[in-house]
Amino acid sequence: MEKNIASINHDYILDILQKYDNRVIFEKTNVVPDETEMLEELQKCIGIDNLTSKSVLGLDIYQYSSYGEFEQMLIPFLFKTMLSTTIDLCIDNHPFIFQKYTREIIEKSFISTGDGGFLIFDTPLHSLLFASNYAIVLRIYNAFHFFPRLRKIIGGISTRYAITYDKVYSYNDNHYGRAIINNARILSRDSLNRCLIDEHVHRWFTVNIDGIENLQVLTIEDISHIHEFSIDYNKIPLSTRTDKIFGHEANRHEGIINSDILKIGKIKAKETDINIYNLHLQVSMSLVNNDDENQRKIVTVSLGNLNTTGI
Repeated sequence: MEKNIASINHDYILDILQKYDNRVIFEKTNVVPDETEMLEELQKCIGIDNLTSKSVLGLDIYQYSSYGEFEQMLIPFLFKTMLSTTIDLCIDNHPFIFQKYTREIIEKSFISTGDGGFLIFDTPLHSLLFASNYAIVLRIYNAFHFFPRLRKIIGGISTRYAITYDKVYSYNDNHYGRAIINNARILSRDSLNRCLIDEHVHRWFTVNIDGIENLQVLTIEDISHIHEFSIDYNKIPLSTRTDKIFGHEANRHEGIINSDILKIGKIKAKETDINIYNLHLQVSMSLVNNDDENQRKIVTVSLGNLNTTGI
């Protein structure tokens, strides 16, 4: 099942407006027009009923403005470098789950904010795995294993995360939609460097794996039976490649070794309240230095934290 992002065509909309509307009208008597025909044509053009949900991962380097001016100029480079490394890790570490993604696809959908940004994926599982791999890269940077001299110059950094699942569409090579709006709202409300998810993400994991707590006991075969991964996904990587987090047997020594989830409050989206949950994962992963394959290390990190203060 392909989940392409719906695209709004500027020229199509302009054609409809030229047919059913006036660019400018000055009459002595103002009359509110009947918009019924044009509304129907616009709805057909946009295809609002066919919009698919996408998962958005928001990353934000915490307190970017508190760094010195020189360090601020280097942080966008550092973030882009860490993002690039994370993309490579996701494609290499999760060959079945990320089989439909390339570097170009991920980078094309990335919305940069300078000190962070938003990434768009098909499912919340993609977002969660990307966040976990990013947390690994962040840890090895902070621990002076990744560009250690640059680490000494800039200093340590911390990141807050948000994952949402809702409608996304594109217009004029930019992305818009409730998933992005809600994600930005969640990030702006958090001051505790957590990993927050909305109720739609929580529901996705409940429906597909009986709750996010089961991440620590899932196998890659279990993942392959999730609806989105059971259709149009090549099953060959299941037997020929290894996933660094989800093995062929449940393993609490490597991969996701602990998971906690707690509802912490609500945010208002339009006229609706959306429940927000605090997610805390502990992830253990073996790493190999691509520049020297004799150098190996097992790293365990926390994605998010256990601070339960509301949002």
